[in-house]
Amino acid sequence: MSQYSPLFKPWLNAVGADAALAAVADWLDSAAVYALDGEGRVLFWSRSAERLLGFSSDRVLGQPGAAILPCPASEDLAERGQLDHQPAAVTRADGTPLRVRRSARGFFDARGKFLGSIGVLWPEPPDSAEPSAQVEDFHGLLTCDPAMKQAFQIVRNVAETDATVLIRGESGTGKELIARALHEESQRRQRPFLAINCAALSPSLLESELFGHVRGAFTGALKDHAGLFKRADGGTLFLDEVAELPPELQAKLLRVLQDKTFLPVGGDRPVAVDVRIVAATHRSLREETKAGRFREDLMYRLRVVPIFLPPLRARREDIKLLLGHFIERHNAQGPRRILSVAPDALRVLLDYPWPGNIRELQNVVEYAFAVGRGEVLKLEDLPPEFREQPPAPAGSPPSEPLSEAARIRAALAQSGGKVEQAARLLGISRATLWRKRKRHGL
Repeated sequence: MSQYSPLFKPWLNAVGADAALAAVADWLDSAAVYALDGEGRVLFWSRSAERLLGFSSDRVLGQPGAAILPCPASEDLAERGQLDHQPAAVTRADGTPLRVRRSARGFFDARGKFLGSIGVLWPEPPDSAEPSAQVEDFHGLLTCDPAMKQAFQIVRNVAETDATVLIRGESGTGKELIARALHEESQRRQRPFLAINCAALSPSLLESELFGHVRGAFTGALKDHAGLFKRADGGTLFLDEVAELPPELQAKLLRVLQDKTFLPVGGDRPVAVDVRIVAATHRSLREETKAGRFREDLMYRLRVVPIFLPPLRARREDIKLLLGHFIERHNAQGPRRILSVAPDALRVLLDYPWPGNIRELQNVVEYAFAVGRGEVLKLEDLPPEFREQPPAPAGSPPSEPLSEAARIRAALAQSGGKVEQAARLLGISRATLWRKRKRHGL
């Protein structure tokens, strides 16, 4: 319980309890603050309650609060004494629904008679504003976007087969999560799911990691090493950034796809495996083939079933959905709770091009929780580049997909030129970012 000095009551009598309550209510500018008497009639109605619910104080003061406020009613609160952040629903003056969190405290006299209550209503974060059957949760991937839902259905269908799948999408769109979902939907779910980023290792290390090596194959090979193909036998192997696979390893991968066998480094006997390959890339393998950087026969073997994941900027409703999802996840961890998003902050978040896609949005929410305070996510809680971002003109067409060079420039700008941070935003290694910058002359 809150503590106060013996001088507090005389001070409160001097300044007036009504003035003190009004001052506190004004600070909670995103929440509705109200007071009810023992019979449930409205005694106090804050200015923020007028803004949030649309009912003027002239209309509600002295009237039964049950017609406006969510259940439980006053008589229920008289028994319970207190409510803490309970989910509820109200209807605004214009008839639109609003989901809120309600906290309330009952007051009693010396004989235990219920005298009334003070309550606060906080609007739910954007994703919870209107629950909808259109939102789909597919193995932890949330969306209300038709293109993403189509990708989910393709995953369900192809999971019934052993066809090789190629997932195409920008960094941070959830390619590995889709690959894991495919594995979980398939008959291989009881066997291993292993993943590797083909751009993260040198060609020699990548070959050893994929195919394993025998003792004495090279200096330091003191014992046999089972590669990912062997360890994933019966399961699924996810090859991320497959477009970065060196030419000499492309031939070995083709052999695995064709013959279901491979040779470990330094080995002379083929090893048979039963592994499903799911590959991913943010670049077009057709374009890489035309440029002579990728084998055409391997390209056709990998993209038996292509799946395209749209970027976050093309899924405007998903921005609000995922924003609310990440906020709720952090709310559960504490100590800070965000119960609403300021309109100017939400507008900037919706207009941002999100070069790092969902991963970047998740990082931005984490940043806001770390640097901000209070129950409202404000514009100043966002990273500096968001406050410098000019809002898109009203009615402007959706942004065109950014080129790889543009995504790199945006990530470097967001990270203030810090290469390590930019690489994390793009979902690639520092070495891969260096190669890409060199390719584009950045």
